[in-house]
Amino acid sequence: MLITWSWEFIMFMDAKTHSQFIFHKKVSGLHPICLFRPKGQKLPLSGVLFLRFPTILNFRLMTGKINIYTLLFIMSAAFSSCEEDFFPPLEPAEPLVVVDAWINNLPGKQTIRITETHPYFDNVFTPGIENATVYLIDNEGIQYDFTKSFSPGDYEWNPTATQPVMGIIGNTYELTILIDDIEISAISTLNRVPEIDSVTFRFVEGNSFFPDSYFASFHGLDLEGPGDTYWIKAYKNGQYLSKPNEINIAFDGGIGFGNSADGIPFIQPIRDAINPFDTDGNDSFIPPYIPGDSVMVELHSISNEAYTLLAELRIQTDRPGGFAELFATPLANIPSNLVRSDEIPVLGFFCMSAISIKGEFLDPDNLPE
Repeated sequence: MLITWSWEFIMFMDAKTHSQFIFHKKVSGLHPICLFRPKGQKLPLSGVLFLRFPTILNFRLMTGKINIYTLLFIMSAAFSSCEEDFFPPLEPAEPLVVVDAWINNLPGKQTIRITETHPYFDNVFTPGIENATVYLIDNEGIQYDFTKSFSPGDYEWNPTATQPVMGIIGNTYELTILIDDIEISAISTLNRVPEIDSVTFRFVEGNSFFPDSYFASFHGLDLEGPGDTYWIKAYKNGQYLSKPNEINIAFDGGIGFGNSADGIPFIQPIRDAINPFDTDGNDSFIPPYIPGDSVMVELHSISNEAYTLLAELRIQTDRPGGFAELFATPLANIPSNLVRSDEIPVLGFFCMSAISIKGEFLDPDNLPE
């Protein structure tokens, strides 16, 4: 038996309408079949499910018990949606030159990579620029010429008998790139770097957060005199730790500009940042190292501008995701020290680095006391 109830007034956020409630009479009470329907209008199921929800509802009409399964069905249908890929149209933009020029004083060839940007949704490799002239000149007039390699966009310098390594510590270098009638340039100084004293392992008993684990640390002393900046790279079993949260940089012996850590041993957060902190499929902590693993640490001297770039890169790429993204630092372009003669922006960076290296294998029988 169907019982039609009288018209009631339902108020919405931006409109008012009359709705009719239809209930099916059962022994246990009245159970809704349709939540609401405009007078004199038949609606399909989709129209019923996706009408605006009322903010104020006269619940005195619903004196019977509501069938929870009916409500669950309606709510699940109302809040479900189909997913499909959407590629918003983007305005075409002129390609920009990208320069990857991180040069060091280790023996062996040095490579500068020059490419162009391409549209975001193009699933292709970045095209290399193959018609460039590339060279470095230091403040003493010494020139280092880079020649085109077999890989498109790569330009290489190879050591010679008179130039066995790239650069002299303390000298300033100007990078020049000529592409047709365009000149791109940047300046960087090959700064000093301290030696790494040692790399050690320690055993830590497990607790409620992680199991029994071995952790690695490197040890070194910042050189006296404020303003030295470093990039510490770590390799586990020859694999570079390259995640955004594994970017490890230091200002003197501490963290951040203006600290008072000049001339002291590197602080523990920097020393311990050579450990990978990974979790398995069950979100359980994986011990950073196990017996037989190796770790190698490179300590790079970098410019203050490169320190700023890496700090910003870590912020821009180590994103929290989800709801926390609402409160995260807004996305922004990473700074560059490259200048183009026609004042069009250039992406990338040029930095000269001196490097010290130390490595160790994990032997549980030879841990420091």
